[in-house]
Amino acid sequence: MKVLVTGGAGFIGGNFIHESLKTHIEDTFICVDKLTYAGNMETLKPVMGNKNFHFEKADIADLAAIGAIFEKYRPDYVINFAAESHVDRSIDNPGVFLQTNIIGTQVLLDASRKYEVSRFHQVSTDEVYGDLPLDRPDLLFTEETPIHTSSPYSASKAGADLLCFAYERTYKMPVTVSRCSNNYGPYHFPEKLIPLMITNAMADRQLPVYGKGENVRDWLYVVDHCRAIDLIVRKGTPGEVYNIGGHNERTNIEVVKSILQQLGKPETLIKYVTDRPGHDMRYGIDPSKISRELGWLPETKFEEGLSQTIQWYKNNRVWWENILSGKYREGS
Repeated sequence: MKVLVTGGAGFIGGNFIHESLKTHIEDTFICVDKLTYAGNMETLKPVMGNKNFHFEKADIADLAAIGAIFEKYRPDYVINFAAESHVDRSIDNPGVFLQTNIIGTQVLLDASRKYEVSRFHQVSTDEVYGDLPLDRPDLLFTEETPIHTSSPYSASKAGADLLCFAYERTYKMPVTVSRCSNNYGPYHFPEKLIPLMITNAMADRQLPVYGKGENVRDWLYVVDHCRAIDLIVRKGTPGEVYNIGGHNERTNIEVVKSILQQLGKPETLIKYVTDRPGHDMRYGIDPSKISRELGWLPETKFEEGLSQTIQWYKNNRVWWENILSGKYREGS
C-alpha cells in the first residue's frame, strides 16, 4: 500500500509516520507538509533514510502541487493531519485556518476522488462538539453529539468534517473521520499546554495558566492515537465518525502541578493570566464505539505517558531549543 500523510512534519502526523514505518514495513509512506511554523524537519530526521519514506514540501491548498504529487505516487490511502490547530492563533487570524483546514481538505478530497483512493481519512478534533459543563462529569461526547463550535479553529475543523461527509454522500467516496481528545507526547510543538509547561519549567521560567486552571481536558497519549487512526483507516467503516479518547480527564492546573512535581520545580513558577475569549470549560470523550467495533483501547495511563513525555523533552533539548530560538526554520 502507498499511504499519503499530510502534515507529517507536525506533532501527531510525525508520530504516525514513525509508528507506521515500524509496524507496516511493507508499505510506502509519502509525507506532504508545507513546513509552516509548526512543521519541523527535525521531527522526520530519524526516518529520512528509510527507503519506504518520501517527503514532498507542498501546501495542501495548492491544487497544482497536490495534483502533481497524486499523479507521481498514486496513493491508496490518504490521511489528512495537516491543519492550523492553535486556538489562540485562530482568534487572531481566522482566515489562515479557513484556507488550510477547509480549502486544503477540499483540494485533497478532489485529488483523492480523481485518483480513486481506497480510503480518505480526516483527522478531526473533539473541539467541534463545543464543551461540557464542569458540574456534569457523567456527560461525554459521543459520535451523535451535535456540532457546536466555539472558536474559528473548531469551526474550520467542523467545516472540513462536513465537507468530507458531503463527498461521501455525493460522490460515494470512502471517507472516515476521527475526533480525538487532547494529545500529548514526543515532538509536541512547545506552544501547547504540556510541552510549554515542561520547557518553561526546565528553564525556570513562569508557567502561564489561563484563568484559575479549572478547564478540564481528556488527555490521550499520541502513540495510542496513532494506533487508533491506523485501525480506522484499515478496518473502519466508510462514512463513519470514530471518537478517540484517553479516559484521562484532568484540570489544567492538575496537569501543570504534576509536571512541576515530576521535574522537582516549585509551584511558585505558576502565573495565572487572563483567560482567552470563548475558552471551552470541559472536553470528555466516549470512545466506546471504536473499542466495540475495532477493538481499540488506550494503553497509556496519564501518569505513565506524562513521565515518558517529560523524559523525552529532557533527552531532546536541542529539538525544542531550536524551536524556541527559531533555528529550526532555517532552510524550511
